[in-house]
Amino acid sequence: MRIGELAQHTGVSERSLRYYEEQGLVVAERTPGGHRDYPEWAVDRVIHIQELYAAGLSSKKIAQLLPCMRDVDGGANEFATPELVDELAAERDRITRTITDLMRSREVLDEVLERASERFRVAD
Repeated sequence: MRIGELAQHTGVSERSLRYYEEQGLVVAERTPGGHRDYPEWAVDRVIHIQELYAAGLSSKKIAQLLPCMRDVDGGANEFATPELVDELAAERDRITRTITDLMRSREVLDEVLERASERFRVAD
């Protein structure tokens, strides 16, 4: 499939797809005319890349991880190593801390909103 089709199927810009290719995260063959031609499994790969970026992983970490993932379901394959599992556990812990911090921030905002709302209700 051409780059535009892959962008449409994944919701990722063509620019981002070219960046992914530069980083070695996704590979495209070239047609005789020089156009990128992606395999069908690239859709799953790009979706997994987006999920990993959303989790806060860097492109370097994603490049280490992708060879250890199956593209169809994102599960581990035979190339996963104990070191990679440890690194991913550390990333998961970092994400958990971030979620906890965000929840605390939301609680503070909830309190401010509640107090501000009470003040306006009293003024009525």
